[in-house]
Amino acid sequence: MADSKLLVPELSEAEKMGADTARFEELLLQASKELQQAQTSRPESTQIQPQPGFCIKTNSSEGKVFINICHSPSIPPPADMTEDELLQMLEEDQAGFRIPMSLGEPHAELDAKGQGCTAYDVAVNSDFYRRMQNSDFLRELVVTIAREGLEDKYSLQLNPEWRMLKNRPFLGSISQQNIRSQQRPRIQELGNLYTPDSLRPEEGPEKPHLNLWLEAPDLLLAEIDLPRLDGALGLSLEIGENRLVMGGPQQLYHLDAYIPLRINSEESKAAFHRKRKQLMVAMPLLSVAS
Repeated sequence: MADSKLLVPELSEAEKMGADTARFEELLLQASKELQQAQTSRPESTQIQPQPGFCIKTNSSEGKVFINICHSPSIPPPADMTEDELLQMLEEDQAGFRIPMSLGEPHAELDAKGQGCTAYDVAVNSDFYRRMQNSDFLRELVVTIAREGLEDKYSLQLNPEWRMLKNRPFLGSISQQNIRSQQRPRIQELGNLYTPDSLRPEEGPEKPHLNLWLEAPDLLLAEIDLPRLDGALGLSLEIGENRLVMGGPQQLYHLDAYIPLRINSEESKAAFHRKRKQLMVAMPLLSVAS
């Protein structure tokens, strides 16, 4: 486990920065201490029952494949933006937009002709699903991401050509799914809140500099330089098991970083340091299974 004393040297050089530094040091020390109870403080997963939406038909080398696009309010929604904003983001950075979804296990079914086939259940957020119903663009985007996700997860090669079944919202039965009980780290404000009159960048969001280091074998620290901000208002941060995604207010900044370590996202902490103009993130690491 992390030795809390290892956290002190990194901050000792900034003693003159006053209460802001002291509060961040306290934050990191708290993150280190909470590692001791991280395994029992929260359940690792939550069981959900997705609701049917629509079903598409495609195929693989092994035969016909059906994908049930379902929805649940327990799935977090993607970032709220217009289709024009989404198109622009996809043109500039295809990894910049994520649609949280739960990919279910394959289950054997019979099609309308009584022939064997494979079906998968893919669940998205319910509010986003209702929005998707009125947008061919969003529907095709979700199907594409779902297909690619299934290919990656189950080592499949699915035909990119597909068609939506009429008058049949799902094939077979939709099973319950387990989703990770994740919680976005709350960004703490260090110092009095001040909101600058920032202008939207002319050429899309800027990718900020990211500095990562291991403070201890089970504690990863990050500093994200945000020189155009004076506070945490409008910042969004999402941490997955091996991914850190940060968005800035008015699309000033966007960062999507792959981290080749297993992060305990539920116990991660974040703080914005006004004097340094940095977002500081403490990320406890999960032990590697033997």
